[in-house]
Amino acid sequence: MARRRGIMSESFKYELAKDLGFYDIVKEEGWGAIRSRDAGNMVKRAIELAEAQLSKQQNNL
Repeated sequence: MARRRGIMSESFKYELAKDLGFYDIVKEEGWGAIRSRDAGNMVKRAIELAEAQLSKQQNNL
């Protein structure tokens, strides 16, 4: 089975990791070293930011 290409850019993922406090783990050991809870929190935060951006765009119309 082919591997799906990521939706989030690498720079955005690093930004989220910094904001959520596990950037050092990613930097030293790679993405495979983060806890599943951290990965879930990263996705949750990305969704929150996307929803806020959409809301802001809709309010500007």
